[in-house]
Amino acid sequence: MARTLRTHLTDDLLDRIRHRAPGHDRDNTFAHDDLEDLRAAGYLTAFVPQRLGGAGLTLEEVAREQVRLAGAAPATALAVNMHLVVTGLAALLVERGDRAFEFVLTDAAAGEVFAFGNSEAGNDLVMFGSRTRAERQPDGGYRYFGTKIFTSLSPVWTRLATFGLDDGDPDDPRLVHGVVAREDGGATAKDDWDTLGMRATQSATTVLDGAYAPADRVYRRLPPGPSGDPFIFALFAVFEVLLAAVYTGIGRRALELGVAATRRRTSMKHDGRAYAQDPDIRWKVADAALVQDGAELQLFALARDVDEQVDHGARWFAQLVGLKVRATESARAVVDLAIRVSGGASYSTGSELARLYRDVLAGIFHPSDDESAHATVATSVLGPLQD
Repeated sequence: MARTLRTHLTDDLLDRIRHRAPGHDRDNTFAHDDLEDLRAAGYLTAFVPQRLGGAGLTLEEVAREQVRLAGAAPATALAVNMHLVVTGLAALLVERGDRAFEFVLTDAAAGEVFAFGNSEAGNDLVMFGSRTRAERQPDGGYRYFGTKIFTSLSPVWTRLATFGLDDGDPDDPRLVHGVVAREDGGATAKDDWDTLGMRATQSATTVLDGAYAPADRVYRRLPPGPSGDPFIFALFAVFEVLLAAVYTGIGRRALELGVAATRRRTSMKHDGRAYAQDPDIRWKVADAALVQDGAELQLFALARDVDEQVDHGARWFAQLVGLKVRATESARAVVDLAIRVSGGASYSTGSELARLYRDVLAGIFHPSDDESAHATVATSVLGPLQD
């Protein structure tokens, strides 16, 4: 039987967001107007269960919406992605019986905006180690001290999911994951986001100076290093799938723009015929379509596997990090091909393709990076490195 996939974002909403994207990129401003439109449309509660007043969408359904949103404004999609990752992993874990994350869903239903404060400069352990200090408090809560980078939604988040290392017991250090509230203080966002692309995300540096997570908002205390805890799987699954969705959306839009350009441009060499009739140009467009089709098929299939709890066994993490690498590299290839067939106009700073060219580059900086992903995949097929 055919499955019914629900949509949430209207074409009119996406058109408004697309119209505003060049201005936010040019002025290096946060897309407050986009976020308010998305909030009004109920999109910030896409993952919140219907019993709490949300849409209760699946990971595949949200991934499909993120592809559409990224086609309109990649930076807006990437920014809201962070809120969706936190709420998405919470929804996945709560659905599977972990009530420690219920507060994330109730907060999101009440209008709170979540961000991630995980990335740290020079920390190539990513989620398996931290330079941030987590200090246990007498009431069981924690205060965090450290610096986080790439904190998307910096101007607007009200709740920050973060973590740090509690090494108070040298024999049993723990990575402590919790949520801090902006209103409680102890977290400052720097005004330091001035980048090549993805400018409207405003992913500024966040300084934690005693930011406090109450005991009931500390949801994991894990040993450093890889972990089989369901939280780690949920985090990787939702993060990598939704990240891949954003870049797949960039590829889809670039292909649309490339096709339109080849139909619009005409050749004096070929008696005024459209470039869409030139065999060499057709080959390049076909190359882009082949890559884009593969990116979309793998993205939606793996998202569906997460929803349906398909058993990939020990290869789950290899599948997830592989999806991220293939999706971001595919998007870069499609954008490049679209520019090649669109002519010199695409080289103008005012060109949408030029903006996509800058935005898509950010994909190489997200975890898992190339080296980490290849190590994960190699271990999954060859076994661990021998001493």
